[in-house]
Amino acid sequence: MESTQQHTSRRDFLKWSTFTAGGLVLGFKWSGAEAQTAEVFAAAPSAAPVAMNHYLSIGTDGIVTIFSPNPELGQNILTSFPMIVADELDADWKQVKVLQAPFDKRFDRQLTGGSGAVPHSWPLLRKAGATARAMLIAAAAKRWGVPESECTASDSFVIHTPSGKKLGYGELATEAAAIPVPTTVKLKDKKDFKLIGTAVKNVANKDILTGKPLYGLDFYREGMLYAMIQRPPSFGTKVKSFDATAVKAMPGIIDVVQTQNGVAVVGKSTWQVMKAKKALKITYEKSGNIESSADHDRIFLEQLDHGKAVVKRQDGDVEAAFKNAAKVVKKDYQCPFLPHNPLEPMNFFAHVKEDGVELVGPCQIPGSARTAVSKLLNIPEDKITLELTRLGGGFGRRLYNDYVVEAAEVSSLVKAPVKLIWSREDDMMGGTYRSAMRYRFEAALDDKGNMIGYKLRGVGMNDNNTTREHNFPSGAIDNLLIETINNPTPITTGAWRAPVTNFLAYAEQAFIDEVAQAAGKDPVEFRLELLEKVKAKPVGRTDYNVNRMIDVTKRVAERSGWGKKKGVFQGFSVYYSHRSYVAQVAEVVLEKGKPVVKKIYAVADCGQVVNLGGAQQQVMGGIVDGMGHALYGKFTFKEGAAEQNNFHNYRLIRMKEIPEIDLFFVDSGFDPTGLGEPALPPTGGAVANAIFKATGKRMYSQPFLETDVFTSTSGKKTF
Repeated sequence: MESTQQHTSRRDFLKWSTFTAGGLVLGFKWSGAEAQTAEVFAAAPSAAPVAMNHYLSIGTDGIVTIFSPNPELGQNILTSFPMIVADELDADWKQVKVLQAPFDKRFDRQLTGGSGAVPHSWPLLRKAGATARAMLIAAAAKRWGVPESECTASDSFVIHTPSGKKLGYGELATEAAAIPVPTTVKLKDKKDFKLIGTAVKNVANKDILTGKPLYGLDFYREGMLYAMIQRPPSFGTKVKSFDATAVKAMPGIIDVVQTQNGVAVVGKSTWQVMKAKKALKITYEKSGNIESSADHDRIFLEQLDHGKAVVKRQDGDVEAAFKNAAKVVKKDYQCPFLPHNPLEPMNFFAHVKEDGVELVGPCQIPGSARTAVSKLLNIPEDKITLELTRLGGGFGRRLYNDYVVEAAEVSSLVKAPVKLIWSREDDMMGGTYRSAMRYRFEAALDDKGNMIGYKLRGVGMNDNNTTREHNFPSGAIDNLLIETINNPTPITTGAWRAPVTNFLAYAEQAFIDEVAQAAGKDPVEFRLELLEKVKAKPVGRTDYNVNRMIDVTKRVAERSGWGKKKGVFQGFSVYYSHRSYVAQVAEVVLEKGKPVVKKIYAVADCGQVVNLGGAQQQVMGGIVDGMGHALYGKFTFKEGAAEQNNFHNYRLIRMKEIPEIDLFFVDSGFDPTGLGEPALPPTGGAVANAIFKATGKRMYSQPFLETDVFTSTSGKKTF
């Protein structure tokens, strides 16, 4: 990859005045993702704390402090972002200090979600480091009285190549602050990266392992109160009345107040509040539909048979293709609702004061959280501060701000600083869920086994975007129809890791396998034939590269020894999501007549890998997550209430069940693309297809554990 030039106009820059303490502060205010321009400001830091709305500072002691703006929820962003800056800066990583920046409207896309943080910020962060490097080189050249072209930077030093003289960044920081900020900087050639592409340990490892207070649950403020809310136990009901007389007399209880979502108990400790919450006497009344999982099963079938759908894509003459088909394959696939279950339950601190609001805690979109609180309390957003803690997992749950708004509401009602805490049961029974969905696939084959027609019809709860009109096999089939149907429900639904595609990919890849079988073709070769056809017919999106899809498909087949192993049953799957391509082969063996997943091969093309160690964790974690929920994720409702409320009755994958994972990253030369989610979607399909090879039975619904394949002769589940 060639070095590139980044240009911004002079009006995009802001130069701070120089303070007296020395050093350099360099920050960027992004003007827009598409333009990739930035407002750059530089200054010497003052003795007083500098507002943390900048990306880096260099002290006279040579310490480089890099502020990471996006929330850290385990996706390694707190390490990866600074690595990008430090590599372009040519900083000595041992002298780099990383801090979590608070929410600031001057940051662009200060959120974590959609696997978009690194792809979005990659060029911007590179420019941040390259700009600082250029200013330090200019300062050194000026001091030495030599041309800048004779100077290079390495390991936090500027070196004069002809003479060998060198100056540390700390020695140059103050002088660099007086250098005009360049509008054009040269970025590194990929071959010159020193940090990017290597495995760098998570900067928070030591603090995590030694129990430092990093998470929202760790946050403590002298004088704060604790709160928990009893919400309606069933969706479709609301609080009618409550009696808190006995609760208010319990030890440590300060107040009991009604909120928009329930009844809040406020007290001096979590334990006291938790006990008191259970003693509340609340009467509920109906507020909407009260539904059970059996209702959803019936609704799905009715909607797929007779519901009015939104046409997402229609190519050719679909009806004619099916009418003239030599063979038609038609199958339905269904999945249940799923809770997010991050290890750290929901929590947030709020202090509503006369002059503003202070918020502290874990959330994925701090900007929308502040906006929601502003709207609730009718307080201007510039009067609300939000400090981010590390998130103990998210998977999409913390994209929603209900718990943040509740904390602010309770604080405003009791007129005191409050830390709101949800229990595991609170979140599993009253949180936000992945929508239950059902898909109907149909394929028309001619007498030579070619797919000449394709239909996909999907229905989801509170989701009118259950299908993806431009994803595979779109573009490979002349006659194609893709539709989506939304069915409203009072059950709150939202994004769950790899939204929609977490199940759609499994259903599609399991169906394609069955179509390949009907066509009498090898599953991998069948897909490759279809992908070759995509080259001649655009799929309707500009970010899709079919050659990269073909490449990961061939590579994983080769690495896994596809079709060449005895005693091992292999299943294939490949998917494109969040701008990345992941192909997988799952290997299943039979133990006591039951299928066991032993190994999964994965080949991923996510462009430039930033932190190899973090990237491996993301892909492997996605595979384990995808496999675990496909096999065990059962979540049901009865009369509006969740029937599973904690891990004693909600099954997660166990350590002993995690298969060996063989992972390979393709060095495709492209800039980084998504990585937190793309490995999850193809896993379910690969496992399902391997189970079919081993047992002869197809998996049409999740969790697989509920099928007779995993039931012993005694009627007990084998897992």
